Amino acid sequence: MPPDADIDAAESGLFTHLIELRARLLRAIVGLAIALAALLPFANRLYTWLSQPLIDKLPEGAQLIAVEVASPFFAPLKLAFFVALIATMPWLLYQLWAFVAPGLYKREKRLAFPLLASALVLFYTGCAFAYFVVLPSVFGFLTAVTPPGVAMMTDINAYLNFVLVIFLAFGVSFELPVALVILVLLGWVTPAQLREWRGYAVVGVFVLAAIITPPDVISQLLLAIPMCLLYEAGIIAASLLARKPADAEGDSPSRQ
Repeated sequence: MPPDADIDAAESGLFTHLIELRARLLRAIVGLAIALAALLPFANRLYTWLSQPLIDKLPEGAQLIAVEVASPFFAPLKLAFFVALIATMPWLLYQLWAFVAPGLYKREKRLAFPLLASALVLFYTGCAFAYFVVLPSVFGFLTAVTPPGVAMMTDINAYLNFVLVIFLAFGVSFELPVALVILVLLGWVTPAQLREWRGYAVVGVFVLAAIITPPDVISQLLLAIPMCLLYEAGIIAASLLARKPADAEGDSPSRQ
């Protein structure tokens, strides 16, 4: 094939991939926009639900406050966008998967889909654990240590930012088993090395938990203990999925 024909074919293939990428991005944005539009009428109700862990721990008659003039509008709107983003995560990941899957090897496809599904489930699990277990414990501690004569009156925007950070911290931290499996599949570490590094990992987990959680022992333990358990789960999963040399034979990508 002449060199010019090779260049034309390469440019044509790149242009096709760019068109497909644009289509996937548009579908992802449209899905997110539809979810956001559906949630906007319930934005205030969502914020009431989100603030319940703190309201339950406040003294009787206490409530959240809005320091900034526009906070009563923007805080629920921001929450609605965050919920829409989390709710449409399967759709967004599907668009990513549909774009990259044709270029993967057969074995990579068999592994990538379960890893994506596991990552999604673990993220949701981490957020649920943060809401139902961590937040009540944290706010119970914070209200208990409030000095006498001091009214705990939290701004609704500051509260939202605090809770979203907690959600993201626990959601991402619960991805630890998936991260370990990926590292093993890439050949960067082995399950045996992960077992040898268990002691260092535990220390690192407690240091990380102390950094990203509020300054109380309860929330630190509520993050560190599950992460230690997830580290062990990651070792087990990585051991089961460790790549064997024979598995690589005969694989070919489905898209050139």
